Amino acid sequence: MEAARLELALDSGAWILPPAGDVAVMRPRAVDDLSALPKSRTVVLSGFRPDHDHFLEQGYRVEGRAYCAVLVCLPRAKAEALAMLAAAVAMTGNGGRIAVDGQKTDGFDGILKELRGAGLELGEVVSKAHGKLVSFLAAPLPSSWAAVDTKVEGFTTRPGVFSADGPDKGSQLLLAALPADLPARVADLGAGWGYLSRAILQRPGVKRLDVVEAEKAALDCARMNVTNPHAAFHWADATTFRPERPWNVVVMNPPFHTARAPDLALGVAFIRAAHRGLLPDGMLYMVANRHLPYEPVLKALFRQVEEIGGDGAFRVSRAAYPIRSK
Repeated sequence: MEAARLELALDSGAWILPPAGDVAVMRPRAVDDLSALPKSRTVVLSGFRPDHDHFLEQGYRVEGRAYCAVLVCLPRAKAEALAMLAAAVAMTGNGGRIAVDGQKTDGFDGILKELRGAGLELGEVVSKAHGKLVSFLAAPLPSSWAAVDTKVEGFTTRPGVFSADGPDKGSQLLLAALPADLPARVADLGAGWGYLSRAILQRPGVKRLDVVEAEKAALDCARMNVTNPHAAFHWADATTFRPERPWNVVVMNPPFHTARAPDLALGVAFIRAAHRGLLPDGMLYMVANRHLPYEPVLKALFRQVEEIGGDGAFRVSRAAYPIRSK
């Protein structure tokens, strides 16, 4: 979301805020500038922990009850975007003032077509900074837009979570390479909806599994998918998470995108978090796209690094014995 586009929409009357009442902003990113909105009336609603924490630190409220208006920051997944619009209407009630903002790469034009097809009376479309914003008065939307949990291969997933249509190939390859037995304290960093976590807890020897996930919707699914009492769930940024006690093993399929852009530093931050949290004889099992140059980072942080699985697109690595600075 571009601050200039939001400011233009408010100044031109393309989106008119009521004189009183709270304004919800759904899923802004930490890079977004919300200063065009009245801060005392703005409530930021984000299930992504780093963004949630950023706006909380900036002094924004992150919880509320009733809203006179909602700004929906479009995600790239269409099903998630439609679900957010349905939630926005439910939060304001009929007549609430909804605005939808997104870059062209977010599929804004497709959502605009859906809104028109639903019979909504849309305001002027504001185009600026490679994106668009449009507003409308809340009215009943198609019931099919609401978020609905999906069952996939015995797991519950939800619109917008990573690999919502089933286990991703990287995680499958990582699972195939894991040993048949694992030690007592394990972490699944960036656990998603719990595909690897469930399998880890089926390994003999595991007494505690820290399920760490930054996306609240995914963690909510993991809670449903992983019912073993040895699991401890953490809504947290894996790159900064610190365990109560060090781990014997870390298992992870780290993301390598920040928003839309590839970000090698994100995967490196996951590796450093695993290194920091492991015991001196601890082991890291991770999968990553084969073209990503993580091997030098692993060799700088661990005494033993080896490839133990994968295919032409993915590499599964085992790194053991973290190197500690003296």
